[in-house]
Formats: sequence, C-alpha cells, structure tokens
Amino acid sequence: MSVEEERGDPASRDRQPAEAGLQVSRLSTGYRRRQICHDITLPHFFPGEVHSLVGPNAAGKSTLMRALAGLQRASGSVRVAGRELVGQSLDQWAQRVTYMPQSLPQSVALNVLESVIGALRASPSDRLALLGRRALERRAVEVLERVGIVELALESLQHLSGGQRQLVSLAQVLSREPRVLLLDEPTSALDLRYQLKVMRLVRAQARACNMVVLMVVHDLAIAARWSDGIVMLSRGEVIAQGPPREAITPATLASVYGVRARVDHGAQGDLQLRIDDVLDEGETR
Repeated sequence: MSVEEERGDPASRDRQPAEAGLQVSRLSTGYRRRQICHDITLPHFFPGEVHSLVGPNAAGKSTLMRALAGLQRASGSVRVAGRELVGQSLDQWAQRVTYMPQSLPQSVALNVLESVIGALRASPSDRLALLGRRALERRAVEVLERVGIVELALESLQHLSGGQRQLVSLAQVLSREPRVLLLDEPTSALDLRYQLKVMRLVRAQARACNMVVLMVVHDLAIAARWSDGIVMLSRGEVIAQGPPREAITPATLASVYGVRARVDHGAQGDLQLRIDDVLDEGETR
C-alpha cells in the first residue's frame, strides 16, 4: 500500500458533520505565573486524521499536549465532537481524549494482558466499566491482536524491549476507544523497524476507529510521511500549519529551527531534508 493510499481520502472531511473531530481555539496555558502557550488556534482536525506537532525543544509541545488532555489548566476552547471541555472535570476529558506519555513506568510488575485489562478497568467509559472479568479479557486479547502483539500477552512488562513496550502502550490507549488520541513522541528511542510498525499502526487505527490522532514528533521526515497535517510551534506560538509540504519549508525551518535548509517533498509523501548551515540569530528574524 502506498503512503497516499494510507493517507485516505482527504475529501472525506467534507462528509463529516461540522462539529466532528477536535477544534481548538484561542488556547493559552502555562505554569503558575509563566505562560507557555499563547492564544493557540489549530486547524479543524477531523476523525480519521493524523496530525503532528513539531518544533524545537522548549517550543511548548508537551505543555500544549497536556492541556489538550485536560491535565493542565488552560483558557480558551477545546471542543471534541462539539462538546466543550475547558472547565470540565478530568473525568469528562478522559471520556473523549486519551493521552499516551513517552513510556510506560519501568517498575510495573504486570504482564501485558494484565496491563491492558487494567487500562480497560480504569476507562471512564460506562460501557467498558460494566464489563465482567471474562469480557474484559476478551476485549484485551482483541486489542492485542489488532496491535499485533497477542503473542506477548503473558510476558512481563519488565522484560520487554523499548519497541514492544511502546506497542503495549498503544494497546492500552486504544482499548479505551478514545475520540481523540494524543501521543507524546511515540517513536522516541525506537529502532527503524519499530518506528515503521508504530507509525503504520497509528495511521491504520486512526482510520479504522475514526478517531483524531495528534502526536508530538521530533523527526520531520516521519512527521511528513505519516501525517495529514503539521502544526509547527515556536516559543508557544503556531508558526506554520497545514499539509506537510506547506508547513515544512526552507522559510519555516529558518524561522523556527534557525537553520538554512533545502527541502524536497516527494510525490509519495516522503521528505528529503538537507541542512546546509546554522543561521546567525539576526538571520532568523
């Protein structure tokens, strides 16, 4: 399957209800007296789409993700399927938005199946919370099969590789059937094989489960290949947004990353990026 086929039909958003997906407008958030993200408005993210949040260190990416997950106080508007979440309880957020941090806790003494069952039990969904033990086990096995790691069901989390643990994390969050899935660096520290497995799985599940996926990605080539849209942040503000070939350009890379670069977007969605030099501070303004 080509990357273009994996991206799906962009025109399908025209068939979505106007309130579908994730809508973020004039969102500001930070810590105590220090504001990190300033008046952020994002494009309308529709169900089935994958979008990447990119930018240098300290751009505000993780802070924004935590605010979108309801884990951090924010002002402005975050609407999921037309429902306003700002000002609502964390339980109300969790019924619609699921957040996956960079890695699982290292000291959890559970096997893979138990960890997914635990995620199901902790789900705020009334339908999932009412399932009995056997139904929970069946549901957990179904998710592990979908992710392609059912053979690891009885393996201890402590004995898994980094790539395997990342797939388990995905199984846990997918089991909760979110409308919006937030992923914080899902390919961080993974080898090339697992990067491909994780990204292919994320795209396939976004399509199959009709959910919005927003992920923090440092590798611009990965973001360009697997994303329907890019949001580029710098110092807590949106500098560029849109399809990869519109958002990742020599001009935006100069402005945000402070580098002189050549950019080639291939017909199949691949990105070839060559960094020629570091710009002086005056050149980036």
